[in-house]
Amino acid sequence: MPRRAYRGVALAALIFLVVQVGALALVPTFFEQGYQTVDDPSDPTNSLLYIGAIIGMTAFMLVAFKYDLDQLIRGIIVFTSGLLSWYVFAAILPSGLLAIGLSAVVAIALLVYPEWYVIDTAGALMGAGAAGLFGISFGLLPALVLLSVLAVYDAISVYKTKHMLDLAEGVMDLRIPVVLVIPTTWSYSLLDEDFARDANDVGENAVESTDEVADADADAEDRDPADRDAFFIGLGDAVIPTVMVASAAFFSEAPSLGLASLPALNLPALLAMVGTFVGFAGLMWAVMKGRAHAGLPLLNGGAISGYIIGSLAAGVPLVSALGLAPYL
Repeated sequence: MPRRAYRGVALAALIFLVVQVGALALVPTFFEQGYQTVDDPSDPTNSLLYIGAIIGMTAFMLVAFKYDLDQLIRGIIVFTSGLLSWYVFAAILPSGLLAIGLSAVVAIALLVYPEWYVIDTAGALMGAGAAGLFGISFGLLPALVLLSVLAVYDAISVYKTKHMLDLAEGVMDLRIPVVLVIPTTWSYSLLDEDFARDANDVGENAVESTDEVADADADAEDRDPADRDAFFIGLGDAVIPTVMVASAAFFSEAPSLGLASLPALNLPALLAMVGTFVGFAGLMWAVMKGRAHAGLPLLNGGAISGYIIGSLAAGVPLVSALGLAPYL
């Protein structure tokens, strides 16, 4: 694999790590500030409602693209990015006005200068904020249900119905943080027309795989994916497995590892992180070989496996680790 491809993979891994560590750091503060969005986090139907919302939003976006309402979608995502950035800034900054100002800067930057590093920065903020919010709102069983169902849905939408391919095409043209843009060369610019065309070609062979963005046929181009100037990873690939990490940190009965900077971190959450990166390595290996893959089956599978191993290693009974104790 060329050195440039290693740089791209390393950047993608760094963004994943920022999302996960950010979510872990935000979990205690989000809870203290009353951001838990459900009355009963242990209720597994919460996951089903969220899954329904994802499917509904996907359908809405497909219809919007069909009727040339692209700018409506762009406006919704930019507003959401600003809102989630505000959650993050408000949790870590002492001044509410400063938090509002910085979140406005994020939204404005996306509107006026959506270069790849602006999109990735906004995506990392969105990802950490969203995963932290969902982590304190989805108990262990709901989180496991969420990750399992979305992994199956991702596989079906990529390999069977392939409706994510249409969504991917529309989303990439909007230059919004629904996808993370991973350049493999420092000269890459998402704003350059030639690079933008190349980026669309990359989309036919690269990661593009989550609840928002899907892989296309790896045989569509003769060009080696490892030689591309950029590849794309759906933001959901970073967010969804991190929900398991954050939920494990907040709801597991395993003791904290005692890190001052991440007081919520425990062994189940740590190994869920490790498992996510095992899945990430498998995904990147497949992509660089030119094999198209949905991301969530590998990433969520790794996060769930790591979480269960970590729970058992920490002495948590399996029934409790699965969130089934209240029902038995």
